[in-house]
Amino acid sequence: MPTTPDLSVAAWRKSSYSNPDGGNCVEVADNLPGIVPVRDSKNPDGPTLIFPTGSWAAFISTLKTD
Repeated sequence: MPTTPDLSVAAWRKSSYSNPDGGNCVEVADNLPGIVPVRDSKNPDGPTLIFPTGSWAAFISTLKTD
């Protein structure tokens, strides 16, 4: 069974596409080796999605080209 990563050391940052009023924000932490956690900034204690770094990079690359 996979272990849950320690997200207490995550350096969260908001998406550059977030609304200026603070709504509809996604936060990512890209300081953890091998993973990129993603969460809703309005619910920081809620669920977190965790993606392998390579998968996240491919996702972002696709967004930038489409």
